[in-house]
Amino acid sequence: MDNPTVLILCTGNSCRSHLAEGILRAAAGDLLTVASAGSKPAGYVHPHAIRVMREIGIDISGHASKSMNDFLTAKVETVITVCGKADQACPRFPGQVHRHHWPFDDPAHATGSEEEQLTVFRRVRDEIRRTFEAYADGRRDALQAAAH
Repeated sequence: MDNPTVLILCTGNSCRSHLAEGILRAAAGDLLTVASAGSKPAGYVHPHAIRVMREIGIDISGHASKSMNDFLTAKVETVITVCGKADQACPRFPGQVHRHHWPFDDPAHATGSEEEQLTVFRRVRDEIRRTFEAYADGRRDALQAAAH
């Protein structure tokens, strides 16, 4: 049996959705297939997102910015939007059972020095990490409860 697919959506698929994808894959990659996409993909993964994830031991340097349209024929069990605009633009996917909307600030809009921008990226990464690790724990607990 294939693992359920969780699709994390954002507008640009350059920062927040990649942070969440990397964190959820690290926390629940044995239980879930995790992907991310955007309603209007930026075409790149933000270098600061790659850097702050490397700081916590997660490599997202191989990620690519993708369109949510790439997943319209995929069997997506859960869609999680991490910004307001993606929630509004989000279609229903074949087989979709769950939908969650957990908005986070967009660190790509951070201003100031590089260090000030990285501080914002780290704060958003840590907020996403708390949320998605708790989600992974909940999925794991539900599977264990169903097995007993």
